[in-house]
Amino acid sequence: MRILVVEDEKNLNRILAETLTDEGYSVDRCFNGQEALEYMACARYDAIILDILMPKMNGLELVRRLRDGKDATPVVFLTSRDAVADRVEGLESGGDYYLVKPFDLQELLAVVRAVTRKYTGNRSNRFTVADLTVDVQARTVTRAGRSIDLTAREFSLLEYMVRNRGIVLSRERIENSLWNYDYTGGTNVVDVYVGYLRRKMDTGFDKKLIHTVWGTGWVLKEE
Repeated sequence: MRILVVEDEKNLNRILAETLTDEGYSVDRCFNGQEALEYMACARYDAIILDILMPKMNGLELVRRLRDGKDATPVVFLTSRDAVADRVEGLESGGDYYLVKPFDLQELLAVVRAVTRKYTGNRSNRFTVADLTVDVQARTVTRAGRSIDLTAREFSLLEYMVRNRGIVLSRERIENSLWNYDYTGGTNVVDVYVGYLRRKMDTGFDKKLIHTVWGTGWVLKEE
């Protein structure tokens, strides 16, 4: 999943990005609302972590613009303003959650999982396809009761595919969702990681779950 961090305090911006990256998210980061609009014009994000008090364009104005443009990307506000009126204003502007600084990073991660569940229509952190079970919170994968060890990037790819099970995903769509603007690897990176995932998930099982749709991409589904 791809997250945009918008926070003008550079040290906090870095800490947030590192925390999310360690959890397997792909993260882009910027420092004001105007930059955020430019990022969002070029990529689709699964959630935005957004400071309210920023230069050039504050977080409230940014969210109002997004909602006016029918952009429903979940927004988690970060702010030192803790009055009830401030919370009401943040939520009524179109935000999904309001975290007051200082906050615990584990709480932030839980909030990100919650708002992305809401956005995708899933009520649980656990996904099941055939005999495959993916627990997003515990970051575990089992198939037919057998534990499967994945790298952080492999897990992110599997999570994205299982959240979109039954949908054909193109190479471009996967790349835009899982790799940020800092990525400088090869153009076949998606093919490589789909291959890694296939070997770990489908080898040794009668039913294959990852299927190639030639000329289009891949789909995770029961045969």
